[in-house]
Amino acid sequence: MGAIAPPIYLTSNFKFETFEQEQAYEYSRTANPTRDLLADTVAKLECGAGAVVTSSGMAAINLVLGLLKQGDIVVAPRDCYGGTHRLLSSLCDRGVIKVTFVDQGDTMALIEAFYPMPALVLIETPSNPLMRVADIRAISELARQAGSKVAVDNTFLSPALQHPIELGADFVIHSTTKYLNGHSDVVGGAVVAADKNDLQSLRSWANITGVTGSPFDSYLTLRGIRTLYPRIERQQATAQLVASFLSEHLKVAAVHYPGLSTHPGHDLATRQQLGFGAMLSFELKGGLQAVRCFVAAIRVFTLAESLGGVESLVAHPATMTHVGMGPEARMAAGITDSLLRLSIGLEAEVDLISDLERSLASIA
Repeated sequence: MGAIAPPIYLTSNFKFETFEQEQAYEYSRTANPTRDLLADTVAKLECGAGAVVTSSGMAAINLVLGLLKQGDIVVAPRDCYGGTHRLLSSLCDRGVIKVTFVDQGDTMALIEAFYPMPALVLIETPSNPLMRVADIRAISELARQAGSKVAVDNTFLSPALQHPIELGADFVIHSTTKYLNGHSDVVGGAVVAADKNDLQSLRSWANITGVTGSPFDSYLTLRGIRTLYPRIERQQATAQLVASFLSEHLKVAAVHYPGLSTHPGHDLATRQQLGFGAMLSFELKGGLQAVRCFVAAIRVFTLAESLGGVESLVAHPATMTHVGMGPEARMAAGITDSLLRLSIGLEAEVDLISDLERSLASIA
């Protein structure tokens, strides 16, 4: 038919060819042409064998965890996204799996975590919200020796800036809500598998549990992916300028952005990534009161959760994205009350920096 934009197949079911003979599609929970096109697109971008599109990023993580057996061990970063931490802790508390939270930048801690032979290693790099960089290739090599699978959450960088499968990962996880869609109007997720057998296991479990995404959300995400590369290019260029500005400000105690040469993971990020991304975090001098003053004065940035959209956002992890971790887990991860996370959008860099400058000036 020659359509430039992919059609949306909103049907929930499909006609059988004849009695006992279905066609390529039969029911949209199992498979849908629009969702399959998104899955194929994400898999190609991530250099994988295929992908499963899910209803959210958390559904994508849970889909991978659903392949584990009761009592299997998962090694995860102690400074991971709060929702991931909450899911892992809940499954552990229910006796479904065992979880070891470690500093994935600590080689000895990692080696020790592999002694019990974990079934899965979950990597989040750069980490949310402290932007710590984990060595995917080195951890994947340790995992191979231990017979463990490796899943990398690539939400922060997207396939535009990082290819975990090429570095040894078995799975790549995305919250497609973020950079892949990029317009803050869809909630979705995806899991890419490097191996066809793992892909079949994911597809089967997704069909059984019904976690697959909707056709319309898939269509919107496909629309967003069309502009992924130019969006990321512009956003990370602005993020570099914002990080440099904040690093020189007297009211800022620390800036966490791998694009800064002073960042502990800068050299690794330079080797492992194709760019430094558009996410960063920083800590204010003055604690929680300084945060309150800063947030009250912000105008161009929007105080909101999520990230990766065309608009710039500021979040306070301790009371927003990571509040469910609890104070002890946040302290162990290094997430302080003075930490703020920025998602840089497509606004003019001068407007963003002026907004930050004015907000910082409001701190007594």
